Amino acid sequence: MESRFQVPRYTYNDYKNWKEDWELVDGYPFQMLPSPTPRHNLAIMNFIYQGKDALKKNKDCDCLLFSELDWKISEETVVRPDMMIICGSTTNEYLEFPPVLVLEIISPSSIKKDRVIKFELYREQGVKYYLLADYNKKTVEVFELVDNYYKQVDKNVFHIDKDCEINFDYDEIWK
Repeated sequence: MESRFQVPRYTYNDYKNWKEDWELVDGYPFQMLPSPTPRHNLAIMNFIYQGKDALKKNKDCDCLLFSELDWKISEETVVRPDMMIICGSTTNEYLEFPPVLVLEIISPSSIKKDRVIKFELYREQGVKYYLLADYNKKTVEVFELVDNYYKQVDKNVFHIDKDCEINFDYDEIWK
């Protein structure tokens, strides 16, 4: 049976004019909920502080840390990771190439999108490290891209670039 209607698909031009916070995957919009809870926000901030400190210690490092920056993968896919680390620079108002590391803080409302949709999207795009942090369980799952597949690893030190190493103290994140 043929459907009488077609679900609309959107592009980056539509996305950039929306007033609320959204992400766009294959033309389908996903609304981001109101601001994160205090524990969610504190976890993000702690990752950012530790990440910035680690990057400063690498004198020849050409990598940057961003939070809540749009990553435009295509005209129909734009995501906004909680935190990402890129090597090199971007001249646009959004990122156009895969970050080396992406962190998503899992919340009850985002768990399916983070564990399924973004997991596969980041793998397809070649993100070397994908971290899923759960502030309720106080855990961090680390996935490393090996032969185009994510392998779960027990790791807190990441070789971001030839001149960059970053480490996180997960116990400090949850304080």
